[in-house]
Amino acid sequence: MSNVANIGRLSRRELIEVGCSTALGLGLSTLVGGRARAASVTPPRAKSVLFLFLFGGPSHLDTFDPKPEAPDECRGEFRPIDTSVPGVRICEHLPQLAQRMHQWALVRSMSCSSSFGDHRFAVHGMLGGVDELPPGAGLAASRHDWPSWCASVEYFRRSGHGMPASVVLPGEILDPGTGLYPAQNAGLLGAKFDPFQVRSNPADQNYRVDESLRMPAGLSIDRLASKRDLLVALDRQRFQLDASFKTRSYDHDRQEAFRLLTNGRLARALAVEDEPAAVRERYGRNVYGQSLLMSRRLIAAGIPIVQANITNHAFWDTHYNNFPSLRKDLLPQFDRAVSALMDDLDTSGLLRETLVVMMGEFGRTPKLVKPDGLIPHFKSAGRDHWMDCFFGLFAGAGVRGGQVIGRSDAIGARPMTQAYHHSDVAATVYTALGIDPASQFVDIQGRTHRLNNGNVIEPLYTGRDA
Repeated sequence: MSNVANIGRLSRRELIEVGCSTALGLGLSTLVGGRARAASVTPPRAKSVLFLFLFGGPSHLDTFDPKPEAPDECRGEFRPIDTSVPGVRICEHLPQLAQRMHQWALVRSMSCSSSFGDHRFAVHGMLGGVDELPPGAGLAASRHDWPSWCASVEYFRRSGHGMPASVVLPGEILDPGTGLYPAQNAGLLGAKFDPFQVRSNPADQNYRVDESLRMPAGLSIDRLASKRDLLVALDRQRFQLDASFKTRSYDHDRQEAFRLLTNGRLARALAVEDEPAAVRERYGRNVYGQSLLMSRRLIAAGIPIVQANITNHAFWDTHYNNFPSLRKDLLPQFDRAVSALMDDLDTSGLLRETLVVMMGEFGRTPKLVKPDGLIPHFKSAGRDHWMDCFFGLFAGAGVRGGQVIGRSDAIGARPMTQAYHHSDVAATVYTALGIDPASQFVDIQGRTHRLNNGNVIEPLYTGRDA
């Protein structure tokens, strides 16, 4: 019913697009959208952006902002270790990343609105790059959501060469109660700008190139071409019957859909199984490792923005068993995969032209907790949601590595220096890709909006912490 409500807002061209794509049976309108509106252009700093989304909110105290002098109920079980940057220490269970900290700019003063409170609202803020949620936003994804970074890049940076402008993997973030988390799609922009989703697990031994790139059952490329020829003939007749229909833009979009379905570049980039066994092992034969390996392949193929969801059912959401979970599974796999990725990006030269961003939607409480209150030592201790302070990591494409930007207080509760927010991260990403954050977009109801109200995190590039 939600789509029906918008019919009155659709143009005649859009109605034709919906009808023809449905008749073709390929759902082309979900694969390819209309032409992007013109964006204000800024000189790009990066060719691509790779966002490593640590969904669930990892603890900053137990990873990149340890507090060894904090009281017992805050400090936790892990000890800090030295890194390749003098004076910068991180968690002992991140030894490979410690050796590569000179590649990264570490922001220790990230913060977001305390009103978010919940993952779903904070994910909306993070992926949408907003500090306040738009009217109508809820717990589940809808067309009231602010567009995700990926969707906005689809809107402003459509390639026109049969390749998507954005890819998200592996799959969507779901909640068993409310379904798809907000801001993982184009929201207010409409389905035509939804990012391309890789829904299969690339670590599965049966993984093959994502099913969304395969032809529908019984449809070969030859048969697809014949259907295309039939539609061309129908278009010719329609043009003769009603010369007032402006179909050139629609024809271009449909041709892009055919290119996407038949384009070997995207299929090859997704074929992670083609990598040598030794390379796959180096990343780790798990969803973390193989997703980052696929991400590197997509960046090499020229995708402008790739989002890798480095999570599995919110495992970073360590309300209890924080230390066993981090020690046994999360940190070792994460450390190995991200380090392998950075080595390959650096060696191949891709790091010079790729902005890498890595963070969760928020942090975790400075004080250890269990359901009945504060506890200094208990093996099932956890940390709850914390909006006031968390970390972000940035590398590549002109970012000055080997620096720490901002600092938190003695227990990691709040920033002691300038705080940076979700909107600032988005402004940094858009500007890196040559998209002015002040650019405007038109939503599915014909309303005009400013894309972003944040500010670029300039110390990333100047090395001068505010």
